[in-house]
Amino acid sequence: MNRERSKPLVLISLLMAAFVINLDTTLVNNVLPTLTRELGATNTQLQWVVDAYNLVFAALLLTSGSISDRFGRKGMLMAGLAVFGVASFVGGFGTSPGELIAARAVMGMGAAMTFPATLSLLTNVFTERKERALAIGLWGATSGAAIALGPIVGGFLLQHFSWSSVFFTLGPVAAVGIALVAICSPSSNDPRPHPLDGPGFVLSAAFMGLIVYTIIEAPNRGWGASLSIAGFAGSVVLLGLFVARERRTDHPMLDVRLFKNMRFTAASGSVTIAFFTLFGFIFLITQYFQFIHGYSALSAGIHLLPVAVSVAVGSVVGTRLAVRLGTKAIVTVGLLATAIFYLWVWRVISTTTSYDIIAMQMVLYGLGMGLTSAPATESIMGAVSAAQAGVGSAVNDSTRLLGGTLGVAVIGSIYASLYGNRLDKTLPSQLPASAKAVAHESIGGAYGVASHLASSGQHLLAQVVHDAASNAFVHGISIACLVAGVVALAGALLPLLFLPAQPPSAPNQPAIHLDGTEEHSRAPGAVPATTSGI
Repeated sequence: MNRERSKPLVLISLLMAAFVINLDTTLVNNVLPTLTRELGATNTQLQWVVDAYNLVFAALLLTSGSISDRFGRKGMLMAGLAVFGVASFVGGFGTSPGELIAARAVMGMGAAMTFPATLSLLTNVFTERKERALAIGLWGATSGAAIALGPIVGGFLLQHFSWSSVFFTLGPVAAVGIALVAICSPSSNDPRPHPLDGPGFVLSAAFMGLIVYTIIEAPNRGWGASLSIAGFAGSVVLLGLFVARERRTDHPMLDVRLFKNMRFTAASGSVTIAFFTLFGFIFLITQYFQFIHGYSALSAGIHLLPVAVSVAVGSVVGTRLAVRLGTKAIVTVGLLATAIFYLWVWRVISTTTSYDIIAMQMVLYGLGMGLTSAPATESIMGAVSAAQAGVGSAVNDSTRLLGGTLGVAVIGSIYASLYGNRLDKTLPSQLPASAKAVAHESIGGAYGVASHLASSGQHLLAQVVHDAASNAFVHGISIACLVAGVVALAGALLPLLFLPAQPPSAPNQPAIHLDGTEEHSRAPGAVPATTSGI
């Protein structure tokens, strides 16, 4: 097969794999109101349906990336898709929130095996910077658009089938991905594999698992609760042990000296902030559309199209502009656009905000997201050697998942706290305590109370409960958006102050030939395994 003609097929196969993994990160969001109604899921259980996937995904990323470097990225990718697809299909038979949470956790393991390999294979096949920037731009566009399209696909399935179809559908899609990768993608691994770093694997998984778990649980326990403080303290200890281990060993899983390279570190921080805002936004906006605007699940997803399209455009354009104008400028502009979006929403959102205004806001946000994440990812992958591409990709993916989990936890926690406080002040005093408790669990529960009251002839009281819940919900979202906007604004200082405009001049990265052989040199600006990268 002609090598140059094969590159588009390689790209398609890798984008397909990345698409299905990212689609699932938000595909389940549209199902949340349905799970509340049909399975009686509480706010905490809904959050775990989302975060069980993210928790296991994040915990196993570095381990999976390192193993794929040593034993083969293509094989790891295919095995991961198989685990992901089977677990998703089994999840469709779940009859309780607990069973769905378990299925999502196994899907997270499959995602951790799959996702780092897509980016590491891509950056080893596409090696010249402009070519690589375009490929990563398309990868970023696919990943970002998949996250935004998740609610649309989920809404379509819910419109025509039961909630189980959301889980059943991903199995066949994963099978198609396996076939494409098997046929089109080359084999790839570290040409000089080192012994496995067992202690590094354990410490990295323990650190990522504990920090993500603590973040997820902190809103329920309280950020200042003893268990939360213990979780954060334990995470710091595990991180310190991991760094000490990686600095001592001759064959580290992750060369922590990479973080001395600000092209790597500042870009990683920018990706974390970008996905902090994205996951928090998706978590709230799908519920806002369905509960406040009364859209169906499918309609809510379709109304998110401005985000999907603008993220895709911003990702492709952003990486190309970064080559021409510098990564520093483009990533900074992207985070500033994100901050402006959130502050704009904070100022205007209400129960009567028109969709025209919301659509314009989403276009601004999508462009900001694309301009931030894809160029920052290109910077991260350009800073690691070809042999470390799997670990480099895993670090990039870890920052995405850590940021996303923080976004759901922090923004969701702020919303939930303010929703409950406002509801306490506005619910009618004659409402029974049991009904008040249900209303506090979620806005869906409050609407259910209002519906029950209306069906029993208490229409005025029902309207008061409905309006109280709607206003409390919007109040919570408004202040959560203010916080997200301030985080994005502060985050823009990171690339502005520390991210290099362009990578240092260096020879091009080695290519993986499509027969599986690999040339030996390093990426532009990469940190070789034996140097500090400064």
